[in-house]
Amino acid sequence: MTKKIAVVGGTGPQGKGLAYRFAVAGRPVVIGSRSVARAEQAAAEVRAHAGDGAQVGAADNASAAAECPVVVLVVPYDGHRELVTELAPVLAGKLVVSCVNPLGFDKAGAYGLDVAEGSAAEQLRDLAPQATVVAAFHHLSAINLWGHEGYLPEDVLVCGDDRAAKDEVARLAVAITGRPGIDGGTLRVARQLEPLTAVLINVNRRYKTRSGLAVNGVVHDPRAA
Repeated sequence: MTKKIAVVGGTGPQGKGLAYRFAVAGRPVVIGSRSVARAEQAAAEVRAHAGDGAQVGAADNASAAAECPVVVLVVPYDGHRELVTELAPVLAGKLVVSCVNPLGFDKAGAYGLDVAEGSAAEQLRDLAPQATVVAAFHHLSAINLWGHEGYLPEDVLVCGDDRAAKDEVARLAVAITGRPGIDGGTLRVARQLEPLTAVLINVNRRYKTRSGLAVNGVVHDPRAA
């Protein structure tokens, strides 16, 4: 059975890009937003871009999360604590994928913010303890997700404390890169994973590009796809 995926925060560029990639791969998707009207507009854009057969619905955040066994959280860190606290009851029993990057910006560029719990993913785990939390998809360019033809030539790093959940998220990465995501360790490693996005943003700013990460030396088991 193909599990339906909620993309909470799916009206932003990265959320729409992930929703598009999952839809193209044949996964049913529900885009969640605080505004149902904005969710419906984003879903229409994704359906038009993905082509015939794309299954993309829209709902408010809580309804989208309640409807789907897999919830991908792609929201700004500023409102993260408030939103997760609100959604915690409906996230119980779900596989929740945190793509949240706690970042700050000043004249010197992007930098990682200090998070009391260690990372946004760990904050999510503490606020929604009945959910299974995995951290992944942080370093993918929204522009590439939406506009690059074919698979992205990079890797998705996956962190979490539940091996089966990590494996499931690693398989989701096939829709984007053509190969499973790479196991980066336990959820505490999200403390390094999230602010690494700031490095890529600064590289992009300096070199006028859309950089990504590729890990050499890993041999993928084709059965994992």
